[in-house]
Amino acid sequence: MEALALERKAEQNRELRERLMQLKKERNAIILAHYYQRDEIQEVADFRGDSFLLAQKAAQTDADVIVFCGVHFMGESAKILAPNKTVIIPDERAGCPMADMVNVDGLRKLKAQHPNATVVTYINSSAEIKAETDICCTSANAVRVVNSVESDEIIWVPDKNLGHYVQQKTDKKMIIWEGYCNTHDMLTVKDVEEMKAKYPNAEFVVHPECRPEVVALGDFVGSTTAIIKYCKESPNKEFIVGTEDGTGYQLRLDSPDKTFHFATKYLVCPNMKVNNLKKLVKCLETMQPQIYVPEEVADKARLSLERMLQVK
Repeated sequence: MEALALERKAEQNRELRERLMQLKKERNAIILAHYYQRDEIQEVADFRGDSFLLAQKAAQTDADVIVFCGVHFMGESAKILAPNKTVIIPDERAGCPMADMVNVDGLRKLKAQHPNATVVTYINSSAEIKAETDICCTSANAVRVVNSVESDEIIWVPDKNLGHYVQQKTDKKMIIWEGYCNTHDMLTVKDVEEMKAKYPNAEFVVHPECRPEVVALGDFVGSTTAIIKYCKESPNKEFIVGTEDGTGYQLRLDSPDKTFHFATKYLVCPNMKVNNLKKLVKCLETMQPQIYVPEEVADKARLSLERMLQVK
């Protein structure tokens, strides 16, 4: 019975993939997928990447339609950087709890209290917050961005864990907002210690969105892309992974001869996983849901994103 169900699912997926290829051609569309997406979406994507790489791809593409398989703020960033393109996402309920933890009023108050500070905002934030921001960053370039600004004082939003990590790498004074990523923040020292005891030869690679005491245990700390690159190039054959489990797709693809253990079974972002192949095909059929960003918000937010893309 189970074999039959699996066969039917595989057949369904084959049909969906064929329909997708046809629609992509008709619409002149490009599919961008974040590393945290389901395997079935990463398999059909034109580009897989973290939020930084995908923002770059959105800014450079010749396609008429960008299908963004990620969460809502990523679709917004694509629309801001490519205002003349149609940007659609498979499911508009794919939000980001961390992005929702910072609000415009709170940020404006903080700016009034620290008038000489530069606002550095993690790309995991809404278009409205980016419009109140001097420069954006991702986990891949956060330290470079903070060190690139002239001001000695930084207002950092919204992720306190990444902020704490950056604080160790800069002399600047950082005023850190109290947001966090629900998924990465779940990983505890106890989880990591248990995994290290179980797999003593494995290296622990960890994302800086995890808690500071967890990050401190890392053999390597970096963005999703940096973790993937490190594991690919490392002579080590076994890893304990401290980031979202969708990353496993690229890790296994790059290093089929290596073993990856996720540090806990809870490293799953429910928002990233609401997208699936069926919804991806449907959004290209209906060209809905589309991402809209009001022009006055987009113009201000674009500045903060373009400044980020210029930091070398």
